[in-house]
Amino acid sequence: MQEKLNEMRIIGGLYRHRKIYWPSDKNIRPTKDRIREAIFNALGDISNKSFLDLYSGSGAMGIEAISRDAKISYFVDLNKNAINCIKDNISRVNIPKDKYFVIYNNDLVAIKTFIDEEIQFDIVFLDPPYKKGEYENILNLLLQNNIISEDGIIIMESDYQLDIEIPCKKHKIYKYGKIFVNIFWR
Repeated sequence: MQEKLNEMRIIGGLYRHRKIYWPSDKNIRPTKDRIREAIFNALGDISNKSFLDLYSGSGAMGIEAISRDAKISYFVDLNKNAINCIKDNISRVNIPKDKYFVIYNNDLVAIKTFIDEEIQFDIVFLDPPYKKGEYENILNLLLQNNIISEDGIIIMESDYQLDIEIPCKKHKIYKYGKIFVNIFWR
């Protein structure tokens, strides 16, 4: 029996209206179209920015970033179904190989690799498993190790209001139904 696939679309940019998919896996929660659209509208021009989607799921956020002219997107996930889904979606959209890295590993190992290789990101999207409650720990690890560029943007999606403060120029909180999105401009 073939696994059921759920459909969504790329909202803007080069790959606008292209369909991507995610499997019926309760551990994969892609960011909904309208929330993705609102996030990228809030970000504005992301041309030539590097993008990290630390808990990638379907890869929708990183693919949307590439579609909107991000220089490169890194997709990190520990779920094998998610990694397969990301690779399938990248292939469906036909993204050039120099525009992405897909990393099958946990968040801490990926972050250690970024530290060791001195990789920095302009935009970081954090949407860990909601029950995991790792926002503050992961955020501190990213900031303390200079993985987020000096003028970087941090986006965090959660199902509850986060009580996190970081030194930043601007902080916006958006609410979409039961979903909260925090955006910090450093």
